Amino acid sequence: MPNSLNLKPHFSDNDAVAHSLLEAVEHSEHEGNVTQHIHGHDHLQGHFSFLKKWVPELETLASNYHVGNFVIDRQSGERFFESMPIYARLGMHLLFYGKEQVKVLEKNKRIEELLKEQSVREGRIYDSPESFKSIQSFIATYKINTEELLEPAVTPHNYPTFNSFFYRKLRPGARTVENADDPNAFCSAADSRLVVYQTIDLAQKFWVKGDEFTLPKLLHLDESDDICKSLDGGSLAIFRLAPADYHRFHCPVDAKVLGNAKDIPGQYYTVNPQAVNEEGFDVFSMNRRSVIYLEHNVTKKVIAYVAVGALLVGSVKWTVGENAEVKRGDELGYFAYGGSTVLAIFPPGVIEFDSDLAQNSEGKSPTSQGHPVETLVKMGNSLGHIPPSP
Repeated sequence: MPNSLNLKPHFSDNDAVAHSLLEAVEHSEHEGNVTQHIHGHDHLQGHFSFLKKWVPELETLASNYHVGNFVIDRQSGERFFESMPIYARLGMHLLFYGKEQVKVLEKNKRIEELLKEQSVREGRIYDSPESFKSIQSFIATYKINTEELLEPAVTPHNYPTFNSFFYRKLRPGARTVENADDPNAFCSAADSRLVVYQTIDLAQKFWVKGDEFTLPKLLHLDESDDICKSLDGGSLAIFRLAPADYHRFHCPVDAKVLGNAKDIPGQYYTVNPQAVNEEGFDVFSMNRRSVIYLEHNVTKKVIAYVAVGALLVGSVKWTVGENAEVKRGDELGYFAYGGSTVLAIFPPGVIEFDSDLAQNSEGKSPTSQGHPVETLVKMGNSLGHIPPSP
């Protein structure tokens, strides 16, 4: 097994967790049952005997921290606890274990290199024909509805690799766009866990706690750029895709694509809410990401659409080209393997988010119990409307 860490017999806690990540990725190459490697739920980590030899106290550590996130199911209105995949748990320990975690991380290029190295490696593993053996276990673990797939028969012919199943297509009609006849409406961009904030300032108060988060950094533009100026004070929607989700992302508006996608290099940190909520640490502006701009048909204003990669997410693929005319619900691209996130930034006055989404995001709904919480949505669900004229 490749080992760039140069581990010594008496290694630190971070070295132990790092070696666990190496071991988990290595295990995924040979083990067909995903509950036994990186995509296994964190609450099942007692099954990971191969990890315990490196971090015997992993279960104790997990019990002292969150091992997942609360989410509100928009359809049922129920609040439930979503367990964190084991790879995200290991990534969280690498990033935030210890009192000076953020300061250490900023100086610790070794961790950055490890996360990139293992993300690229996992991509190669899941692009190999041998990875097909993990698909059935993945379906069972995450209760994926194969009847809604464009190719419901899971065979090596239809899905030759795990990755080809991961960014699977759905059959026509599997998702519907709400308010499709209303030109002033907006829809969810993905099957995801969603938070929305009417202003970026609100997002920084309730969700994106990194004090270095700014639009110019996120978009990799100078603050004097016209796009940054037009989006200043605007609204933000954050769509987090978990491993089980359909991993293609779509257009939330009727629009025209302006120019080609802009790829921005970066790290491979986990985009789990616990990382996003960490003060002093800006995951979105530090991770690898790709940006396109959409000219809204109704307002003629420009919306920024950002696809953010994450730990074990090695690629963002766009399936839409320059100057394309797109409708709500049209596919824009997809992610390969792992969790990932899409951000949509709207200029001021363009969107008024649906009240249930806004209240959950600010912790003001009864179900949220006073804490900001994501809402589980499907692609095409209503996101909001253009606000009425004063």
